[in-house]
Amino acid sequence: MRRRGRTGFLGQPRWFGTLFVVDLWERFSFYGMLAILYLYLVADPDEGGLGLSEADAAALSGLYMALVFMSALPGGWLADRVFGARRATLYGGLLITAGHALLAVPASGWLYPGLGLVIAGSGLVKPGMAAMVGRMYEGRPERREAAFSLFYMSIQVSALIAPLVTGFLGETVHWHLGFGAAALGMIVGVVCYVVGWSGFGDVGARPERPAAPGELRRVLRRAGLLGGLPALAVGVGAVTGALPLQRVLMLVGLVVLTAPVLYFRALLRAPAIGPAERVRLRALGWMLSASSVFWLLFAQGPALLNLFARDEVDRTVGAFQVPASWFQSVQPLFLLVLSPVAAALWVRMGRRVGAPAKFSAGLLLGGGAFLVMALAAAAATQGRVSPLWLFVVYLLLVCGELAVAPIGLGLAAEVAPAGFTGRMLGLFWLFAAVGAASGGQFARLAGVVPDSVYYALLAVLGLLAGTGLTLTSRPLHGRLAPQAEAEARAPTRSKR
Repeated sequence: MRRRGRTGFLGQPRWFGTLFVVDLWERFSFYGMLAILYLYLVADPDEGGLGLSEADAAALSGLYMALVFMSALPGGWLADRVFGARRATLYGGLLITAGHALLAVPASGWLYPGLGLVIAGSGLVKPGMAAMVGRMYEGRPERREAAFSLFYMSIQVSALIAPLVTGFLGETVHWHLGFGAAALGMIVGVVCYVVGWSGFGDVGARPERPAAPGELRRVLRRAGLLGGLPALAVGVGAVTGALPLQRVLMLVGLVVLTAPVLYFRALLRAPAIGPAERVRLRALGWMLSASSVFWLLFAQGPALLNLFARDEVDRTVGAFQVPASWFQSVQPLFLLVLSPVAAALWVRMGRRVGAPAKFSAGLLLGGGAFLVMALAAAAATQGRVSPLWLFVVYLLLVCGELAVAPIGLGLAAEVAPAGFTGRMLGLFWLFAAVGAASGGQFARLAGVVPDSVYYALLAVLGLLAGTGLTLTSRPLHGRLAPQAEAEARAPTRSKR
């Protein structure tokens, strides 16, 4: 039997602490990579960078973030049907470790293979661990949301430290040393995970709905033909230079944009999903579409906001110049402070305020962040500006993130039909991938319009999406409710 005692880490079961250690280092690699990747891509080759244009670098950075999110889709299927959440997390940690070992090699030819391994490993770790946490509070969505918020808070310790370490090493010593800094940490995380293996009980020990041997062979064959071979061809073309980078970015971007639509349609047609569950899934689809707008805004941080910090912000403190990548630690710092507040707020609100209302608040806050950013860009035309501008922007983005990310993960776990938890959590990250990839492509506008206009356009996009979701939050809330609750409320509504 699964043990639910609250005598362990942060008041959660003891195995929660083991998951924390692994996710701490997985987040270290993700945020540490994002902190310096864009700056490395645009840096002059004489400084050890690749010398890409700002537009291409933004698109590549956005696609890296998108593919990390998107990899949760096949990773969720493997966790649900093949490995089980526990083994999927272990294998993912090993792949991330290998990826960072390659990225530590001081040669540009290892960039894409290293990124590929990190992406593949993240795809297994994300849904694997989220599925295990999601099973802690089955039937108790408020407690599940609070648990995800606490989990979200705890991993920000790593996200806070990562840009400080990778940014200092990358910008002042060597870029590849910054990229590889997480390899040793991932080894520690994997060792701790193996040591704590016995403490998981039956949580994630087996696939929720094991794939039959014939089905597994069929899926692997199709994946190889439809995904593996084209990906290999694109990768070889990119590494050898036979395929221009712009074409690679365009092809991968098209895959990212079309994948959620095709996958969502396939989920709706699954024979194991009933009519009532399809109603909830369609409502969830609208919610995830709205969340992709927020992730479009979020994707600006590691790219253009990083560039703004480098070129337009006064970073001098005495005789020391703060690395531009250190500003990426501001966001997790705010998350650490505000996540406990958000967790307590969701429990206090209970079912009175539904997920659609929380999502709309997150989008409005994201739009407000870029309204402030537009004012900062206008002020920067007169000279370098105070870092307080970026602090306010990141504060608003963090408040929006707390209303979108943990709530969306908890909602996906709640709405998931039996045996589909990993894939539903993968679907959440798939829509996040759409936003990240779109954000990278949207950044191309920054090269043709003034910065203040560009950020104002982002603000309008976020505010419009938040307003639209606000107007539709009540019907969406009703469709997301479990069938038994909807039927119980129906007579009451009819009498009014």
